[in-house]
Amino acid sequence: MHGHMNRVRLLVFNAAIGALDYKVPEGMTVEPGSVVLAPLGPRQITGIVWDEKRLPANDVPASKLRALVEVMPVPPLSAPLRRLIEWTADYYCAPMSAVARMVISSGGALNGPATMTEYRLSGGMPERMTPQREVAMEALEGEQATIRELAGIAGVSEGVLRGLVNQGVIEPVSVAIDRPFPPADPDYDIPELEPEQREVADRLNEAVKARTFAPFLLDGVTGSGKTETYFEPMAEAVRMGRQVLVLLPEIALTENFLKRFEARFGASPVLWHSSLKSTERRRAWRAIADGTAQVVVGARSALFLPYRNLGLIVVDEAHEVSFKQDDGVRYNARDVSVMRARFEGFPVVLASATPALESLQMAESGVYEKLDLHSRYGGAELPHIERIDLTEEKPGAGRWLAPRLVAALEDRLAKGEQSLLFLNRRGFAPLTLCRNCGFRFQCPNCSAWLVEHRLSRRLACHHCGHETQPPDACPECGEPDCLVACGPGVERIADEVAEILPEARVAIATSDTLNSPERAAQFIAEAESGAVDIIVGTQLVTKGFHFPELTLVGVVDADLGLEGGDLRAAERTYQQIAQVAGRAGRGAKPGEVFLQTRHPTAPVIAALADGDREAFYEAETEARRMVGAPPFGRWAAIIISSEDDAEAREAANRLGASRPKVDELMILGPAPAPLALLRGRYRYRFLVNARRSVELQRIITGWISGQNFAPGVRVGVDIDPYSFV
Repeated sequence: MHGHMNRVRLLVFNAAIGALDYKVPEGMTVEPGSVVLAPLGPRQITGIVWDEKRLPANDVPASKLRALVEVMPVPPLSAPLRRLIEWTADYYCAPMSAVARMVISSGGALNGPATMTEYRLSGGMPERMTPQREVAMEALEGEQATIRELAGIAGVSEGVLRGLVNQGVIEPVSVAIDRPFPPADPDYDIPELEPEQREVADRLNEAVKARTFAPFLLDGVTGSGKTETYFEPMAEAVRMGRQVLVLLPEIALTENFLKRFEARFGASPVLWHSSLKSTERRRAWRAIADGTAQVVVGARSALFLPYRNLGLIVVDEAHEVSFKQDDGVRYNARDVSVMRARFEGFPVVLASATPALESLQMAESGVYEKLDLHSRYGGAELPHIERIDLTEEKPGAGRWLAPRLVAALEDRLAKGEQSLLFLNRRGFAPLTLCRNCGFRFQCPNCSAWLVEHRLSRRLACHHCGHETQPPDACPECGEPDCLVACGPGVERIADEVAEILPEARVAIATSDTLNSPERAAQFIAEAESGAVDIIVGTQLVTKGFHFPELTLVGVVDADLGLEGGDLRAAERTYQQIAQVAGRAGRGAKPGEVFLQTRHPTAPVIAALADGDREAFYEAETEARRMVGAPPFGRWAAIIISSEDDAEAREAANRLGASRPKVDELMILGPAPAPLALLRGRYRYRFLVNARRSVELQRIITGWISGQNFAPGVRVGVDIDPYSFV
């Protein structure tokens, strides 16, 4: 480095400090990106040597600087990765230290190679045999693992095994934690692709070979074989000795993906998600950093790892809301993937059957190249979709399923085929409607729906704070006492099915019931083996599952998603229902889908029923252009929270009083957030809407940093928010 290389600036993982200067002791060499240990007060902290021009200076004289302690034995973070950290922090109004912490996400990995002790049978015999010892020795034949894992395998206590260790029957073995992962073989089982798939795969292979930035939108109907198609450019990257990252929206989905991956590449990929043990995380991190991890499959956090030579990113189900992080750094992994590919110069593939409106807009304007798969793989048909108008065909009192849907369920049960009842319930702010005519209460100021707050007995708008008394009778049809907070829960529907069809075997599939890869795998196995007749589920079931016997999908309340104070509500409803419809009739039997709705002519519902995606996207694009929603304008949410309600409210009002006056920028609020109390914190919210021309991040950062909030107050900024609760 340049002249005074005895002085360096560190980015440290403490947002309050940001940057610190240190001196480099004699004989130590560091470069920008080096991960180092430095003294801070009495302790030692980890930091990353940063490019000086890019971090605010501090004028500590050279004589006062303390010396770095050591350079950690990991490769320095590359310049493109440092630029990505800066870009993400700028765009999402987050501290750089918080973004960098996602890169160094395994503290243990920084200490260099390590070993752990595992145990295995030595071949010797114990002095005296007991039934438990016999069971254990039989079960552990050929096994090697930690004592705790072996105890689990053998079904005996750790004490039994320790006794065998003392007698030399089980021996310790020292294993490198960082042992290499089994290699993926790009030529293990090359599939016969259909001509349309071949053409897309060839175009992607070409892009991987070119080693330059190229963003693709892979748009294919559900069941068109997107996965097989993008496996080919992955194989191409592996042949070239480059790494591949595949991002999946839910870790519960990995099971099905892993099976397909192993069948294609003859080995498992390297996994990265929050349920990894620290030794697994450490092994994966080091293999990613030294380039030996070839294909990494993970949740959104895998995006920030320090890959040695990434050659391709695939974001599967790229429209998924779960790619957006809700706390900490509120980034969207889909968008940051594209930036990472741009900084490092390689192709990125966003794959989806129902792409986000923003992505389609990028393809239309020529920023992304769009590749299409129009036909279902192996000639399976897309399902037939029918509307059930709930104001005409009413379910019985206290029931949610209309007679025609019940009849269809009975028919499938008699034929031994499977049905799925879908509730797009989770993650929506509830709203209030009339149970007689379906009338919904709307805010006079900002067109969002009003929500009934039972506690304060008011109807409130969560965007601008407007409040009103709930009326005694419905203003539309005059029915008294008819207001209901919309929609049943999954359990309620499962109970109703049990009443109507007592002999049906029902499984509930939500992110709460399938909260681990094992549980998800068990559910899939049961559904595939036909041990389940009716699945009742939330949006988890819209994702990549493939059940050949599933021929009926009932959407219990197709209107639910159109409600709630959510800018992307219509789009999300369209995507979820199109995805869930795509679960039907994937095998040889054609599928049928029923949409229960009170608004059969709403653009979303009509587009779904007619299979006319273009019409829906056109109507939605127009509606968004009118209100300056993405992709035409930008939104940001600012959430102020505190454990003390008065303190949070006071901070919100004070921030509101100093709001910037800028043309083409509108600030709504402060209003109580829909989830006004979350994890013990009271929350108030501002919504900021700006035209594309406005420097939104700069204005927000300036506005907030001018405030002096009480210590208990937290301020979160969410750029391009997805969740409006």
